[in-house]
Amino acid sequence: MKKLIFTLLITGQIIMAATIEYIETNGLRVPVIFEEDKRLPLVTMQFIFQNSGSITDTTKAGLAKFSARVMGEGTKKLGSSAFAESLESKAIHIASSTGQETFVMEVGCLKEEFSEGLKKFNALLKDPNFSEEAISKVKTTTLGSLSSKANDFDYVASNELKAVLFKGTPLANPGSGTLESVQSIELEDVEEFVKEHLVSSRLIVVVGGDVDINSAKAEIEIIINAMPKGKLIPLESYNVTEKASESVLKRDTKQAYVYFGSPYNIKYDSEDYYKARVATYILGTGGFGSRLMEEIRVKKGLAYSAYARVSVSQSSSYMTGYLQTKLESLEDAQKTVREVVAEFVKNGVTKDELQQTKKFLLGSEPLRVETMSQRLNRTFMDFYKGQELGHSVKELELIKELKLKDLNEFIKNHKEILEMSFAIVTK
Repeated sequence: MKKLIFTLLITGQIIMAATIEYIETNGLRVPVIFEEDKRLPLVTMQFIFQNSGSITDTTKAGLAKFSARVMGEGTKKLGSSAFAESLESKAIHIASSTGQETFVMEVGCLKEEFSEGLKKFNALLKDPNFSEEAISKVKTTTLGSLSSKANDFDYVASNELKAVLFKGTPLANPGSGTLESVQSIELEDVEEFVKEHLVSSRLIVVVGGDVDINSAKAEIEIIINAMPKGKLIPLESYNVTEKASESVLKRDTKQAYVYFGSPYNIKYDSEDYYKARVATYILGTGGFGSRLMEEIRVKKGLAYSAYARVSVSQSSSYMTGYLQTKLESLEDAQKTVREVVAEFVKNGVTKDELQQTKKFLLGSEPLRVETMSQRLNRTFMDFYKGQELGHSVKELELIKELKLKDLNEFIKNHKEILEMSFAIVTK
């Protein structure tokens, strides 16, 4: 069975030993990402299903996340309360969640309870609590949560920006859905979603902790064999709308919430991604000292904070940012954002900005891989993006050697970020 191993060294110390193996069964090669950690007698495992997140909500917004919540209602045989009690008595944790592209089911427990945890996990996959009672309960809590967010204007503005940037696509929908879409979800919708997406052909397994990988793989294979094989459909990629636009929502608010975004023409597996990481840090990710924070807060006092970041995945690539400001300074703040980004694209960054960013990104790297979950996620992302193990370490070396001329050339070649759309909540 093929095994890929990568060891990460930072400041001369080994801090990560990641392994990628495969379980070959039912005509599939299911990847298993593994890291052994014997410091505590704990084990965690994730089943990550590709192309199964909110991006698949093509008919009813929020269906993926709603389905994850239903998977948290235990088995049909035991019901929610009895299943939860059976887990609690063994200190076993099982949870489901969704991202934009993936659906994740996780089990965590003490080392000696791992086999029992896998049995509970398998029982949940085989017999989820697909009942009208479970659907009603999840619907009630979800609608209550959405109703409470109606006055969370950061949430409102953020969702509105996605609706503007990705109009007419699944990415325009809020991940949790809307009051109307959630109200329309029925039991058969959840059953169909799980039948299509929680299948072995979409599966990547992640395991970490104090566990023997060969024994774990043997038990995991039993679970995989009991799952429907299904089909992995290629992930769709969506572009930001070409024409910049502005959406203003009027609410009873004492502050203006300004969210902005634009296209960012770079692929998730681009060799230049590290340049985008450095450039965006200087523009707005770096907090104090970043261009946006310096101009908007320090010099003009228009906002307490202002940020910008780049989101690059298999399904989308775009830049977003946000700030809050006084109602009377809304126009000035919006104008300043445009000016700062325009100046950034036109003249690039300074040598000092580049050096300070290098120091931070390289110096803080150990903090980004200090926990097992961080390291497992790093390895998963390398694999998920189709990159070789250790790509993130090579990226650090590229950042270290990055020259000012090359970075500024990269920045000037991405004039598309000037095409900014705005979503604003104001009085």
